[in-house]
Amino acid sequence: MVGISKDSLKSHEKFIADFKLPFTLLSDPDASVMKAYGAFGEKVQYGKTTMGVIRSTVVLAPEGTVIRHWTKIAKASEHPDKVLDFFKMLARG
Repeated sequence: MVGISKDSLKSHEKFIADFKLPFTLLSDPDASVMKAYGAFGEKVQYGKTTMGVIRSTVVLAPEGTVIRHWTKIAKASEHPDKVLDFFKMLARG
């Protein structure tokens, strides 16, 4: 599992330590990877249209194909349970 953001690798080190994250965070300063997955672009925030990171989750199969993509995650606190349920469903076959 990896996370990707525009932040620097140095800032990721602190974030990983502060929140004890059990996965790798990658830096995408020009947002090229995020754009490829629709995770960076135009969004509405507080009624104003801006360009920025669009929180999303992509699950890739071992060969690299997308098997699930959650776009525009509104409630970040509820999202991990949805992802966990998806992986449990995959495990059941």
